[in-house]
Amino acid sequence: MTVAAFPEPSLPAQLAELKRERQMRSRVYPHLVATRKLTQHAADYQNKALDAAIRTIERLVMDEP
Repeated sequence: MTVAAFPEPSLPAQLAELKRERQMRSRVYPHLVATRKLTQHAADYQNKALDAAIRTIERLVMDEP
């Protein structure tokens, strides 16, 4: 199935994807930091940015009619 076959993701679907990504990072980033493929500073920043995006989408979902 191609990407074009999928509908535009709803806000709840976008939120679910962001949360899935956050869980994946919590498992993968420690290894990337340990093997020096990612700095702890970069990992912290990326997680902070993703957490902010999750909070933003959560507020939008709560405000949906």
